[in-house]
Amino acid sequence: MARQVYLDYAATTFTDPRVVEAMNPYFTRSFGNPSSIYSFSEENRRAIAEARKQVASVLGSAPEEIYFTGSGTEADNWALQGIASKNRSKGNHIITTKIEHHAILHTGQFLQKNGYDVTFLDVDAEGRVSLETLKKAVTDKTILVSVMFANNEIGTIEPIAEIGAFCRERGIYFHTDAVQATAHVPIDVKAMNIDLLSLSAHKFYGPKGVGALYIKKGVKIDNFMHGGAQERGRRASTENVAGIVGLGAAIELASSRMASASERISRLRDMLIDGVMKAVPHAKLNGAPSGERLPNNANFSFIGIEGETLLLDLDRAGIYGSTGSACSSGSLDPSHVLMAIGLSHELAHGSLRLTLGEETTEEDIQYVLSVLPGIVKERREMSPLWEDYLKSFDKGR
Repeated sequence: MARQVYLDYAATTFTDPRVVEAMNPYFTRSFGNPSSIYSFSEENRRAIAEARKQVASVLGSAPEEIYFTGSGTEADNWALQGIASKNRSKGNHIITTKIEHHAILHTGQFLQKNGYDVTFLDVDAEGRVSLETLKKAVTDKTILVSVMFANNEIGTIEPIAEIGAFCRERGIYFHTDAVQATAHVPIDVKAMNIDLLSLSAHKFYGPKGVGALYIKKGVKIDNFMHGGAQERGRRASTENVAGIVGLGAAIELASSRMASASERISRLRDMLIDGVMKAVPHAKLNGAPSGERLPNNANFSFIGIEGETLLLDLDRAGIYGSTGSACSSGSLDPSHVLMAIGLSHELAHGSLRLTLGEETTEEDIQYVLSVLPGIVKERREMSPLWEDYLKSFDKGR
């Protein structure tokens, strides 16, 4: 059997065995409902409180500003819809970007259908939001700005602190989708003037099905789920105690090794990028330079290649990557992120995202570099349109 190399950590990570160990008692022995008043449930209430502290410690917030959700998508929906409905009397204008995760884009489109004015900002060729562009888009009706911390497809890190400072100065709420960034790069919600932040446990070696929303004290936001008094009356539904414990354990572990992991993974990422760019003619690196992108992200476009076909070829070689966001992997449309940074349809369709993680080794990278160039070469030679692609590529240089 071929070597197996998992390079889709941006889609999801494995759950750290230490996290599973921390969760196990809450599936079996400590199964009480935290909302029950008897002593049997006290341990579960304490476990949730401890997880809240663990998340707050990593983000630089107060524990009471952390609210657990069922996912990062739910947290994004809550942030946008909750702010929109609660602050409707102040204005109906929301600003976001064209490269957001679909949890933000689709929620923005939903709000547009319900009477809100939503601006989707352009980004530059590296996927970066311009503060000046944002400033020009603000009106006296703007109530919320939502800009992702780092892009899930191309890894570009946005100027979050600068955007936060501007929004604070103008009295506009600022939300960031930090699902890809949390526990991978340093975040301080106070120093960065972030009012709301979304995260998801399964992106940093925690369990799937649990996330959190940071809501700064004093932020006026409506509840997203109704039906009970859980999460201090803000988010109804019996708590996923095991998942919440897992989120807390995972974020604490990932944060404790963040600096060393970032250094190691960045080195491997740069080895991968350098190797691909040298070995594959007419390859393009998408996103910002190394120092301004997530440590684990490498995103390429190969002219004359269909991304889905490339993934299948790599899969047969035991290499698992993606063409972009896992949430849109069933779509035949080119990536909205790659289109937003100015790529042609041909280049956008020929994209490959490889994201590294805890178990990625130098041998894994060398294996990919021994396989990928040959696959690209073979597929290009098989394509009857390769010469046409090549001519159009050369003209556009």
